[in-house]
Amino acid sequence: MGNYDLLQQVNRPEDVKGLDEKATRQLCTEIRAYLCETVLKTGGHLASNLGVVELTVALHRIFDFSRDHLIFDVGHQCYTHKLLTGRRERFSTLRQRGGLSGFTKRAESDYDCFGAGHSSTSVSAAIGFAEAERLRGSDAYTVAVLGDGAFTGGMIHEALNNCRRDLRLIIILNENEMSISRNTGAFAGLIARIRTSKGYYRTKRRTVKVIKKLPLIGEPLFRGIRHLKQSIKDRLFKSNYFEDLGLYYLGPADGNDLVKVERLLREAINAGQSTVIHLRTVKGKGYPPAEADPGAYHGVSPRQKNTERNFSSEMGEILTELAEEDPRVCAVTAAMADGTGLGAFREAVPARFFDVGIAEEHALTFSAGLAANGFKPYFAVYSSFLQRGYDNVIHDIALQNLPVTLLIDRAGLSGGDGPTHHGIFDVAFLSQIPNMEIFTPSTFTSLREALTQSLVADHPVAIRYANGGDCEEAARRFCRGAAEVHADFEEGAALDYVIVTYGRIVTEAMAACDRQNERAPASCGVILLEKLKPYGPIADQIHAMLPPSAKTVVFLEEGIRNGGAGMILGERLNLPDGCVYRHLAVDDVFDTERATGNLYADFGIGREDVLAVMNE
Repeated sequence: MGNYDLLQQVNRPEDVKGLDEKATRQLCTEIRAYLCETVLKTGGHLASNLGVVELTVALHRIFDFSRDHLIFDVGHQCYTHKLLTGRRERFSTLRQRGGLSGFTKRAESDYDCFGAGHSSTSVSAAIGFAEAERLRGSDAYTVAVLGDGAFTGGMIHEALNNCRRDLRLIIILNENEMSISRNTGAFAGLIARIRTSKGYYRTKRRTVKVIKKLPLIGEPLFRGIRHLKQSIKDRLFKSNYFEDLGLYYLGPADGNDLVKVERLLREAINAGQSTVIHLRTVKGKGYPPAEADPGAYHGVSPRQKNTERNFSSEMGEILTELAEEDPRVCAVTAAMADGTGLGAFREAVPARFFDVGIAEEHALTFSAGLAANGFKPYFAVYSSFLQRGYDNVIHDIALQNLPVTLLIDRAGLSGGDGPTHHGIFDVAFLSQIPNMEIFTPSTFTSLREALTQSLVADHPVAIRYANGGDCEEAARRFCRGAAEVHADFEEGAALDYVIVTYGRIVTEAMAACDRQNERAPASCGVILLEKLKPYGPIADQIHAMLPPSAKTVVFLEEGIRNGGAGMILGERLNLPDGCVYRHLAVDDVFDTERATGNLYADFGIGREDVLAVMNE
């Protein structure tokens, strides 16, 4: 551990309020060093958190968040906030089962007033908090912190359009990567410096007070001066989006300058109305590798260990090959090109690569438009983010039976990011949609086959795969049977138990099968599904493979029980006489507090759970 003398003295937000400027700067330095030391071990969002250290410290020095409200967009920039609010001693458990969440979480701390894990929700929630305080006559403030990436999400603009001017609301726009400002040039920079200088707002308030006190002409003169000032600003800075919406705008300013940030926060309080503070921060500040390549350090794996080949990168390579052969193939992402493996496609086929920003709903309907006009769009998206566009999948894609392919990444349970990112709902909600075909490849070979089949499909297709690499043992064991349903046992085998499964959890099925066969040789086998929907043909193939001797069929899935594949197939399977059907899946919960060291065991779908069901 490094030397963190000041940080170790901070056990609650009040401890930062009395620090002088020198001590506060030293605290920021120590926080950066601690974040680097810890997050590089645990994994998590590093670069974005390094950029908001001064901002977070300033917020806790100015506000009292035991009564005021602080809402982080996405929640992945909250690490300094956690350190300042009594969670320093547990910080080494970040993103571990039973440890601290990598996002804000209401159940974790009273200082986390609103949980998040997905983007662009902060302003909507903040307006809700601010309106609630207005209705109860409170003087508490609500502060929303969002990055310029979140600003691309449509919800932010819907919320801003619904924002009253008279709320005790402060929206901090943290510009750290993508330029959204039209204020360029030396003179604009000079004006920005003047607007963040120590005496600017004091002089402004005094001038307004004097002018308004002038008899008869005071108010008209004030309105005329304000109109003239706005006209000059509009010429120099062009139209300001926030001021056009009736919000008070401050900035842009250096968000890594603690003094300037505190000054702007105080001015926002003095303004007495809904205010936007525009800050510019350095993503990855204080850690040279992250400053040089903030994208690479946005999210880091524990100790920087990276998976060699994984489904995301493999998909990107295969899709690039298909695009080079077929000019109809397009790739679409919602600001997740690298995360979903589309970097290679972006470089090789830039004209048919579309990054629409954090706007999943738009991405889906945009893809529908491409498909309706003769192209073959592939939308790569995390399973948990696809949830945001459910209506678009139904109304714009499936209802019109358009050949859009959904490449569903991070399907299954998420050990690091937790409940906000568990990809356990997509099978259930996609299974209910007519015209939808669902592939569930467990190996790179079956992934290639699914992508190849999707290219000739004239209807919507979903291809879901886990985070990480394929299962080599599955590729070795499941080499017989039909193209979409594979068994690891010979036809006519006399088995008592059969486990039916799909996806990454096949590893647990194989382990349970092997354990059972150690107890009673050749009594158990596994059927692996590489495709789920249409369910009728899949049920027929499973039935054809089931040994007449089977006493128990266990359907094991890494997804929600209600409406899941196991429930649907259980209604369709024609089982041998005397055979019982058991369904192991995620129960009606978002997460579990169990921390066994095995995520499947935590949710009751591990190998021991399978064995227990088979031997009841």
